[in-house]
Formats: sequence, C-alpha cells, structure tokens
Amino acid sequence: MKAHRFAAAWPYGLLVLLACAVTHTVQAQTPTLIVVEDRGGASALPYYEALKLQPRAGLQSPSIEVPRPPAKPFSETDMLPVRSIRLSPGDVSRRTIEAPGLTPLFLVGDDERSRAWLRQRASRLQALGAMGLAVNVESAQALTALRALVPDLLLSPASGDDLAERLTLHHYPALITATSIEQ
Repeated sequence: MKAHRFAAAWPYGLLVLLACAVTHTVQAQTPTLIVVEDRGGASALPYYEALKLQPRAGLQSPSIEVPRPPAKPFSETDMLPVRSIRLSPGDVSRRTIEAPGLTPLFLVGDDERSRAWLRQRASRLQALGAMGLAVNVESAQALTALRALVPDLLLSPASGDDLAERLTLHHYPALITATSIEQ
C-alpha cells in the first residue's frame, strides 16, 4: 500500500520540485529593480558619491557640470528684438478661412504702416476683443510706443513666422479672425 501511495505521489512531487527549481532559476536571473529617485534631469552624482566607489586604476573621473538656474527671472525685454523673417509690411488681400473658435488676432510691426493701421482700427480691434502680436520690433521702447496706440488691448512680442507659414501670410498689419484674414 505504501508503494502505491509513493507511485501515485511521485509525478506530483516531481512537478512541485521542477516548479520550485524553475522559480528559483528565474528569480536568480532577474535582479530586483530599485528606483532611487527621478528628479527630471538632476545629476545622479550624489548617489554615486554615497556609494564611496574606488576609482579604477589609471582612469580619472570626468567632471560633471550641473546647470545653474538663471540669476534673475526672464522678462519681456529678454525676448526682444523680435524679427519675423517670413513677414514684412505690405498689402494683405482679404480672404476667408475656417478657424472656428479662434480669438481675433492682429499682427503689427514697428513701422509707420502698422502704427497708422493701429490708430485707424483701434476701436474695431477693441470691440472684437482682439489680441495682438508685435512680429517685428527691436526694443522695449518701440513696443511701449505701439502699446500706447491700443492701450486697452494685449500686445505681445512674438515671432510670426510659424503663423505666417501656416496661413500663407506674407505681410502685416493684418487681422485674423475665425472666418477671415484682412487688412
């Protein structure tokens, strides 16, 4: 009777033994992953220093420079001058576009044509709630002078090259709305 029990238990015991051996082998081959910390670009040098590893004979450790944050916050003046290579003062033919939901936007530069355009259309731009981009402006003083022409509107310095390419626009001043581009 004991031999019969052993014979019946034998295949089961062998399967358990093989399963344990396979599990042990897999665990021995797969080291446990330990994530120390992820600081999004911070140097890992302090962690290595904590390990107190001995340098290899004849090799010198490279020096690692840690980037320093700017001494002062950036300001709008740091963005100047703004130059849009794809845009220049000139005539803009009226055409229709389909840009539902687009907030009205106007493009100007620091030139006499743009200044005259702002003086003539200031009330319409304000009624539309348009936002402006000064796409060609050299200095903070020039930007301030443009803003004085439309004091109740937002006018920010920014390159218009990407917008010009997307809208196949070559000149400014221009008004871009959800349905049209016009001067």
